[in-house]
Amino acid sequence: MKPHPEGGCLCGAVRYRAGGEASHPTLCHCNSCRRAAGAPLVAWVTFPLAQFAFTKGAPARYRSSPRVVRTLCPICGTSLTYQHDSLPGEIDVTVGSLDDPSAFPPADHTWTSERIAWLELGDALPRYSRSRYE
Repeated sequence: MKPHPEGGCLCGAVRYRAGGEASHPTLCHCNSCRRAAGAPLVAWVTFPLAQFAFTKGAPARYRSSPRVVRTLCPICGTSLTYQHDSLPGEIDVTVGSLDDPSAFPPADHTWTSERIAWLELGDALPRYSRSRYE
């Protein structure tokens, strides 16, 4: 049995453990993710919500749009998770907050229509103008 991925924030106040099959590793270029993380793009990976738990501390929750809730550390501000109301059984985790981010390489780029113009994409990963479902 493979171990459950774990992660947490920069200061260590909030920790989590994910279980189940990881899916949809992506590099998101949308304006909302960029602003939430203060970065030119954000790497995400999805886990089943029923097998995800915060194991230390309590994150702050922020409804960044009418259908989206993000969590972050209330002390250091690390962006941790993303949940969309239309996908109630899933939770997206910031790959950079995982203890072993190299275990979840991206499979594509999403929301490239909002990509920062100076960011050159030098890989051969599939690109989606919006989400991979549209």
